[in-house]
Amino acid sequence: MKLFLRNNQFSGLCLLFSVTMIHAQKKVDRKLEKKLAPLIQNFHGTSGIYVENLKTGKFVAINADTIFPTASIVKVPILTTVYQKILDGKLTYNQKLIYKDSLKYGGSGFAQFFKDSTPMDIATAAALMIDYSDNTTSLWLQSLVGGSDTINAVLDKLGLKDTRDNSRANREANRKIYGWGQTTPREMATLLKDIYLKKILNPAACESMYRTMSHVYYDNFALSQIPPFIQTASKQGMVDESRSELVMVNAPHGDYVFYIATKNNQDQSWQSNNEAWQLARAISKLLWHYFEPKSNWQPPVGADIYLGK
Repeated sequence: MKLFLRNNQFSGLCLLFSVTMIHAQKKVDRKLEKKLAPLIQNFHGTSGIYVENLKTGKFVAINADTIFPTASIVKVPILTTVYQKILDGKLTYNQKLIYKDSLKYGGSGFAQFFKDSTPMDIATAAALMIDYSDNTTSLWLQSLVGGSDTINAVLDKLGLKDTRDNSRANREANRKIYGWGQTTPREMATLLKDIYLKKILNPAACESMYRTMSHVYYDNFALSQIPPFIQTASKQGMVDESRSELVMVNAPHGDYVFYIATKNNQDQSWQSNNEAWQLARAISKLLWHYFEPKSNWQPPVGADIYLGK
């Protein structure tokens, strides 16, 4: 009798698993997948994408669970941890800060050019980090929240197993491979989706983070293929061998999120026609017209001169 019950239970579990798998397979947008696959496969390097239509639940995942460098997109997990610390009472949104020359770090952003003893606050530092991808304020905030170990603990709590901050932590082996941070297209897109849907921290924190991410300066890559009157939230990551982009589009007929990741890029130039940036534009254009087929918007004639260096 016991054996009979166990067999029935096993059969039921198998049936449930089969139904679940069929249901999951139905959510894959095969039509969109066929359109995206050639773009990903023809890239000279390694590329991947995760895109999801939040209204229908359909998605496309190509190399979506492969780990890629984040470059500056790691600043989204840093932002999330800043807000966690605000909720914990360890920081305050308008907490006063004083910039010191010892904090200076090169690369992107302009806080590095501030005079010593320039006053600032947490909110401004966070805005500079996300909207202008400022490295100085990013590392400053990383330190203020307790360092990379704290950030990674928050990511782990959110269920993100492959997204990590490798900077100034006991993760030297990972840092040598991926640089400052690492993630997968599925995980980073999920983090932005959860912020937008207010599934993490609390609704007020999520709305504030989303507002910050909707003011990004770097709009000459994937964002350039989305009408300027459509709200987006995004973050870009750029180093020589890896260019990636995270975008949520609040489209008229349904929000969609996507993460385009690249690594091992053969084209390491910094001209506007860099292959990875061209890929980001091509995918973004395809997605906009796929999800908004009645839209007749196109970048105006002459827009190319505003796409970068």
